[in-house]
Amino acid sequence: MKFMLCIATLAAAFALPSISIGSSLYMENFEVDHTANWTVNNGPSDEAHDFFFDYSTVGIPKATNSALADGTRGMKLQSNLSNGLFSGMSVSPTGESFSGPYRVKFDWWSNFNGPFPAGGSGSTNLSTFGIDTAGASAQWPGGAQDSIWFGATGDGGSSFDYRAYSPTAGTGYVDASGVFAAGTHAGARNASDPYYAPLGGNSAPAAQLLLYPQQTGSTGAGAPAMRWHEVVIEKSGGNVTWTVDNILLATVPVGDDTAATGNNIFFGHSDINAGSSTDVNDAALLFTLIDNICVVPEPSSIGLCLIGAIGLFVRRRRG
Repeated sequence: MKFMLCIATLAAAFALPSISIGSSLYMENFEVDHTANWTVNNGPSDEAHDFFFDYSTVGIPKATNSALADGTRGMKLQSNLSNGLFSGMSVSPTGESFSGPYRVKFDWWSNFNGPFPAGGSGSTNLSTFGIDTAGASAQWPGGAQDSIWFGATGDGGSSFDYRAYSPTAGTGYVDASGVFAAGTHAGARNASDPYYAPLGGNSAPAAQLLLYPQQTGSTGAGAPAMRWHEVVIEKSGGNVTWTVDNILLATVPVGDDTAATGNNIFFGHSDINAGSSTDVNDAALLFTLIDNICVVPEPSSIGLCLIGAIGLFVRRRRG
């Protein structure tokens, strides 16, 4: 079902009917426990991961791009739960390699411990995702970068909530870098910037509020937690772009990946502070959630293939 959804997305981009050719390079909907197919890389603190997590158990509704027959399983990632160290972790599908222009699309949910908007103890964490990694080392702000990657805090509690990293940028691109679509002014990475307003202002699902009464209020104007978002990372034309809900957030030149040692993808979670949360419910509420991963050739290249296939069909019909 999700394969057809992915193909339908490609076809719709060219106003073509759904097709059944093998256009997908990789897919994972977590409806089957594929823990053995993932490589986990961790930084200096503790981490937790669950590749078969039933997110309805914490009151989260089915992801946006799930098929009707799908359940509510996804990938849950956490870091620095108790050790009190600045740290992060990342996971990659084992043995995968993607070349040429391609697009990574997935559903993303950031959850944090309330009350909102400020959040409870230790609530400011990063959801992270990127490409061109070897998949053999943790990709997080304090580690060595071998990828181009992006991240966002769920609660908007950092001085720079929307982030981009590469080996060239080292500790991350700054406001004035020109990487961020919001602009080059001071605060261009902060959730309070009006550019990010459509992503925030979210409340906890009623089912989660019922389970955890501390989850009251709503996130800040640009704080993306507590809602499913459709994320696209696209490598094409010499750039890597990051889009959330059809809003372009950042563009990084492919050439900035000066330490490229692989062609895999990754998803992760990082704590931006040294201290761990003291909230009694932090393990249940503070995490990154990923579902419905789909890697496909970049649409323009697929379009050329489709046009070529149509031309071949027409020639055969005429013959």
